[in-house]
Formats: sequence, structure tokens, C-alpha cells
Amino acid sequence: MLNSPIHSSDNSDASPEDVERVVSLGPQGAIVLAGISTFIVIALWFAFYVFVFLPRGVAG
Repeated sequence: MLNSPIHSSDNSDASPEDVERVVSLGPQGAIVLAGISTFIVIALWFAFYVFVFLPRGVAG
């Protein structure tokens, strides 16, 4: 298991302005990751549609 070392500092070096700046940025990384994942899923769906369903033709 990969664990980071536990530091005994109480984070007194972080100013309230720094904390507010970081919190105001929001979850940008999670949103970017969700967007990339969604794009990949949609691209795979279209590729499957184009290369599997379209060559079979219309059922009838």
C-alpha cells in the first residue's frame, strides 16, 4: 500500500488568504477528468456504431 508520511505540523504556515484562494478554484481537476471520460465513452460508442452497426445494413 502506498501511504504518504504523516507530518506533525499543524499547518500554521497556511494563511487564510491562501486557503480561500485554493477553495475558490473549486474541483477543476475532477471536472476535467469527468469531461475527458465522457468524451472517450461517446467516441467509443460512435466508433462501435459506425464500424459494427452500419456495415450490417438495415434489418428488414
